[in-house]
Amino acid sequence: MQAIFSRPKSMSTTISHYCPGCTHGIIHRLIGEVLDEYNLKEKTVGVAPVGCAVLAYNYLDVDFIEAAHGRAPAVATGAKRGRPDLFVFTYQGDGDLASIGMGEIVHAANRGEKISVVFVNNAIYGMTGGQMAPTTLPMQVTSTCPQGRDVQTAGFPIQVAEMLSSLRTDAFIARVSSHSPKNIIEAKKILKRAFGYQVSGRCFSLVEFLSTCPTNWGLPPKKATEWLEQNMIPYYPLRIFKTPEEGKIL
Repeated sequence: MQAIFSRPKSMSTTISHYCPGCTHGIIHRLIGEVLDEYNLKEKTVGVAPVGCAVLAYNYLDVDFIEAAHGRAPAVATGAKRGRPDLFVFTYQGDGDLASIGMGEIVHAANRGEKISVVFVNNAIYGMTGGQMAPTTLPMQVTSTCPQGRDVQTAGFPIQVAEMLSSLRTDAFIARVSSHSPKNIIEAKKILKRAFGYQVSGRCFSLVEFLSTCPTNWGLPPKKATEWLEQNMIPYYPLRIFKTPEEGKIL
């Protein structure tokens, strides 16, 4: 019997530890598929920092470097500048990239480092217990804001893709979602496009994935996908925000 759907060669056979309904595993698979399609497995280095994202190295069968909290873009910069022939990507959550790592990601993007960033936004700190993150929505309940996020004291959620797309430097910036089959198919197309810009030596790229966290949201998986659709997408619209053809420095 001919197999028409199988495990990407760039993924390991490790059994997933992620909570039921978490879409980290879906995003891992999309990365593995795109790496295979570009034949990048033997020349890829991933950088994973702290949080749920750190365990990406258990599932993607490529070389990995573990970075300190928020420092993945700096580590990736060093790897890519030292070995420009490698394909280098970071895999970061919102508590990491949009909080302690905000300075790192802004300056890496502003310098136009030729790395690719996979940014997973589930609007909460996942591994450490469900605290409010920079991306937590207004009035969203977390363990550290049990009455909901008060924008008068905590500020508004940070829209990372929009912020980075405002930089003048050449880049590809997009936001996708991993909560439904239709969105997953579209997300892969955009991720492949983003990785392609590094393959061609063109520019920095970042793809923000909206993701669910049923455990810390206190919702069953199906309800979590509905919550993402109804609450996250209106605040974090799905689209390509910037392509390297726009605003290019000549």
